[in-house]
Amino acid sequence: MKSTILISLTFALSANAGATTYPLTLQDDLGRKVIIKSEPKRIISMLPSTSETLCALKVCERLVGVDAYSDYPAQLGKVPKVGDLFTPNIEAIVAAKPDLVLISKDGKLEGPLTQAGITVFALYPVTYDEVFSKTLTLGKLVNREAAAKTLVTGMARDIAKTEILTRSAVNRPTAYYEIDPTPYTVGPKSFLGVLLGKAGARNIIPESMGEFPKVDPEFIVKANPQLMLGLDRQAAAARPGWAGLQAVKSGRVIDIPAELGSSLSRPGPRLPQALRGLARLIHPELFR
Repeated sequence: MKSTILISLTFALSANAGATTYPLTLQDDLGRKVIIKSEPKRIISMLPSTSETLCALKVCERLVGVDAYSDYPAQLGKVPKVGDLFTPNIEAIVAAKPDLVLISKDGKLEGPLTQAGITVFALYPVTYDEVFSKTLTLGKLVNREAAAKTLVTGMARDIAKTEILTRSAVNRPTAYYEIDPTPYTVGPKSFLGVLLGKAGARNIIPESMGEFPKVDPEFIVKANPQLMLGLDRQAAAARPGWAGLQAVKSGRVIDIPAELGSSLSRPGPRLPQALRGLARLIHPELFR
């Protein structure tokens, strides 16, 4: 309910979205007030989800550089790669003469690029609600507010269709979703955690652990989930104490296919497709 209210409020605030007026001042994820002097025409995106969202907003042609992992949509394959957030090619970024570089609050790009006179804006969704609100912010940054509103409205509508379907599920298994074998997982307030709930499962991770916590393997043993996602049964069974878990014994340990894993890991336009794919793994009986 809270997400629905927030999204509705965001839509209302952007209902009269028109052309962006520059210079534009907005606060980014680093808490800085950033001035965008004019409509960005040469953009570098250092995040796959941001690159994908820009293409969905029909400004893909403005990208003069992207991070090494930006591979969707296919047209990004023609855009020069400039490293990533943690191992950026600063020389290549500066040489591309961008008027805007989009980063997250992680990494150390803001300092050297700002010193080089380049406008840097940190923007990355972590929670489910932020996927929508920050898509709207990105639309404002690049003078595509109306397109951003249309995009998030369509995403919310398609997500609701799958959620209505999963509400009919007889059982909602307790679930553990692994994003890294360290192991890192997803908290219920993260965009992935919310998708897990909408897909018809109950996350074993409490909200107090944060959005993407590293967990003690013993915690997983005590929680004894009925479903495990993001690893295979052999890998799960090989970990101390995990062979006796409900999910392992019943065979409900499901590795995420690569294409679905890509859309699930990127908080952007493919969130509805990601949810549907996840729901199909958890409740195949609903998709026959």
